[in-house]
Amino acid sequence: MHSTAVSNGNGHAHDSSQQPGALPPLSLSILGVEPMDEFIREIADFIHFQISSRPQDLNGIVEVEAKIGLLRERETGQRLKMPVLVETILTPNAIDLRFESNMSPKQHQHYNKLLNNLKTASSSALAYQHLHLVDSFYAPESGRGDKIRVTRDEKTGEVLATVRKTRLADLNIYSPKRAADWRISVNLEVPVPQPLGSPTHTRRKDRMSYSHEEFVIDLTQVTATAGPNSKPEIFHELELELARPDYLLATAAKRGDPNASELERGAFDELIRAFVNNARILVRNADGGWQ
Repeated sequence: MHSTAVSNGNGHAHDSSQQPGALPPLSLSILGVEPMDEFIREIADFIHFQISSRPQDLNGIVEVEAKIGLLRERETGQRLKMPVLVETILTPNAIDLRFESNMSPKQHQHYNKLLNNLKTASSSALAYQHLHLVDSFYAPESGRGDKIRVTRDEKTGEVLATVRKTRLADLNIYSPKRAADWRISVNLEVPVPQPLGSPTHTRRKDRMSYSHEEFVIDLTQVTATAGPNSKPEIFHELELELARPDYLLATAAKRGDPNASELERGAFDELIRAFVNNARILVRNADGGWQ
């Protein structure tokens, strides 16, 4: 009996018991090793390149996240359709599209139930926090560049972060067999002084945050207000994030280093492998009626 209803995406339950007449364990390959998965390697190369080539004059925190959503054609607004059978990494900027991370309230409820079931499972190591945050956005003093975000605890008013978030690059993954696609983003969050004046807009975040090993899964209901007289809009978002930027950078620095041990050289790719696997599990557990 399974402790949760989470699917691994294979379409059947995993059974490790040996069946009568089954083949004995097979070698991974004729060389006895498993070749690196090209899909995971491409994502690892993408993230590693963005980390290695980030602007050195911006002393910020590296953020790597995967958001679950839909890839839509910009012209028609319809979900992207391509002649491929399985999940595919898209060449950046090759297709005119947009990524929509907003899901339906029903989908939000579905993921909430799924993650809560995991949290309460006896074998689970999933930690949980329920956060109430308010993001206030301010125009940069120069009038150009990225806006400044001030994040406060809604209950206490304590300022938790004041940053300018700069997006370095995105990588879109199209998943034709699933109800949702996903996008990997690499960003820099640069600490800045507290801004003066009034915010241009605010976002209230009711966030359920689940932590597992090196990763954080955030399921968030966002109430966005564009101005004092504007009608609030409600969005629902799901994202997966690497929990320790310092560890990410440390493993990235050892990747391919001939002076490092084999374990240290491979740590970055193993971290990204687990990151991709977690994103895949979230995508494969999306149900119908995304939006």
